[in-house]
Amino acid sequence: MRRILVSDGAAAPAVNRPPRQHNLFEAAATYVSACAEDDQQQIDEAAGWVSPEALSFGVNELACRAVIALAREWDESPQAVARSLLGLPAA
Repeated sequence: MRRILVSDGAAAPAVNRPPRQHNLFEAAATYVSACAEDDQQQIDEAAGWVSPEALSFGVNELACRAVIALAREWDESPQAVARSLLGLPAA
């Protein structure tokens, strides 16, 4: 026999759950997008999700993937795209 529990609309008791764990790529994506939007509160929050080394690795990986994607879209070399994004003269 199956029992179906019906809620009476009362609030459920609070459950002590550990804080949600964020991976380094989620931290990097949040950190970089917050930097682009100049959202200091979100920058600080994302920076606390992982170690500084992990965040640095994630930001580097995001930058590489973004440059590769733009290079394909623009039909340019990754070096040309990176230099253009940073406002540097073509090499």
